[in-house]
Amino acid sequence: MFGLTNFMGFALFLFVVGWVAERLGWIESSLDPFRWAVSLGVGFLLFAALFAAVFFLSMRRFTRPLDDLLNASDQVAEGDYSARVEEQGPRGVRSLARAFNSMAERLEANDRQRRDMLADVTHELRTPLTVIRGEVEGMLDGVYPADDARLKSILEETHLLSRLVDDLRTLALAEAGALDLRREAVSVGDLLHEAASAFWSAGEAKEVRIEASVAESPSSYVDPARVREVVNNLLSNALRYSPNGGMVRLAYDGKTISVTDEGAGIPPEALPHVFERFYKSSDSGGMGLGLSIAKYLVEAHGGTIRAENAEGGGTRISFTLGGD
Repeated sequence: MFGLTNFMGFALFLFVVGWVAERLGWIESSLDPFRWAVSLGVGFLLFAALFAAVFFLSMRRFTRPLDDLLNASDQVAEGDYSARVEEQGPRGVRSLARAFNSMAERLEANDRQRRDMLADVTHELRTPLTVIRGEVEGMLDGVYPADDARLKSILEETHLLSRLVDDLRTLALAEAGALDLRREAVSVGDLLHEAASAFWSAGEAKEVRIEASVAESPSSYVDPARVREVVNNLLSNALRYSPNGGMVRLAYDGKTISVTDEGAGIPPEALPHVFERFYKSSDSGGMGLGLSIAKYLVEAHGGTIRAENAEGGGTRISFTLGGD
């Protein structure tokens, strides 16, 4: 604080300045040096007050947006991802506010997606568990016979549970960058023929023909299990959306693998999102993991994947492998 001693020292300094100015003729000798010093001091104090006011207002203009940012940051830290700040103040502060709002929007979207995922996972796991529990309890109570049909039903539900757990594990490894590929020299053509033949019975049950058009090519250094997983995901989706009497085409030209169905196609607004985690259309089943996992596996091979609406209707999903 500016104490009494400091003030008296400052006043004495101004008096001396006034007296020296009078002696040197800088002011009229008739003007009292003390009065001159007081006038100079008052002027200086007024200038200092004006400067302080301008400085304070400038600092408030700068600090108020920062205060808003700090308050909004506290809200986000407490789990309220709806917090937003007004983009105001100097350009640098506006850029900071814009970046904060963008971050908060992503956090809010991720939190909503996480909640939806937990609901989906709970639902998907509960269904087979309910079936298994009902069948086992019924057999133990003597309501159902422990015959092959009942045991087969239980086995199918355990396979479904196993696939769900494997999908979640693959997704977790891929997002952590810990996905391990066991590459080996394989014939992609043979692998695709095997994948197509595995779906023939499912296609016949739905009256959908699966056609494979595969070119001869040298062996590729890929992970056959992971590539088969990608193709199985695509064929399963294509079969699900193909109408009865339709066709699913699996093609390979030596570089690009594609799966085309004859379904209704993908709405244009949904195309950019089909490979996102847990993204599902209103009529899709499962948890929305298949295409996301396929994308991770393809990119782990150094390849790319894309989805498009085929000419004449239907959807075509194609991908390349870096090992080709």
